[in-house]
Amino acid sequence: MLDVKNIYKTFNPGTVNEKTALRGVSLHLNDGDFVTVIGGNGAGKSTLLNAVAGVWPVDSGSISIGGVDVTHLPEHKRARHIGRVFQDPMMGTAATMQIEENMALAARRGRRRTLRPGITRDERDHYREMLKILDLGLEDRLTSKVGLLSGGQRQALTLLMATLQKPQLLLLDEHTAALDPKTAAKVLDATERIVQKDHLTTLMITHNMKDAIVHGNRLIMMYEGNIALDISGEDKKKLTVEQLLAKFGQATGSDEADDKLLLG
Repeated sequence: MLDVKNIYKTFNPGTVNEKTALRGVSLHLNDGDFVTVIGGNGAGKSTLLNAVAGVWPVDSGSISIGGVDVTHLPEHKRARHIGRVFQDPMMGTAATMQIEENMALAARRGRRRTLRPGITRDERDHYREMLKILDLGLEDRLTSKVGLLSGGQRQALTLLMATLQKPQLLLLDEHTAALDPKTAAKVLDATERIVQKDHLTTLMITHNMKDAIVHGNRLIMMYEGNIALDISGEDKKKLTVEQLLAKFGQATGSDEADDKLLLG
């Protein structure tokens, strides 16, 4: 479902601020894979996600989604293949619109506009059932303005909107980092339920090592612009934070771990 082959990305080439963020990264995700991505600051996690999303072009290499080469497609043309949730809960929703109106916009993204009534009874019933998955009581607040929701409720709604059309690839860019621990756990549980229910191929960046181990069927750890570790199956299920740090040291030859990574 995602095939990244030998991609490189350097920012500000030829200047004193030159920074090579990706160094020949290759990554293959099968249909239904849920891959967590972890690494210290500057490891290349967000650069990889943004390269896949088309936020900026790669210098070399190729990116395919669902068998379609999207390497040279701009971000808006890749949007039909991708659902994305950002770190900021304020992104991805329209604050002045109702919950059901936000969901209707997400459900109709990419479709031709018509003159039929805005939201039908069947659609409203469908949205209510979808919101029950989140277990946040939002199914009883369809006409509430999104701007009145808490950060966690808004992020959970954004997650639901990003998956309404069952994208070929779901990108989660530290989507719980701005939430308190209790709310973050709820959003992650909802993420797991939605991903499993719709069999979504997912790439999730996180700074929390425990979350990276617990969620998904595969874990990759990035270091200095490349993938240092790729752990899946039974090896991932048995993994502990201490073992992950030890494997990281063996793979990179470094005994240094980013403070934010450890504290996460």
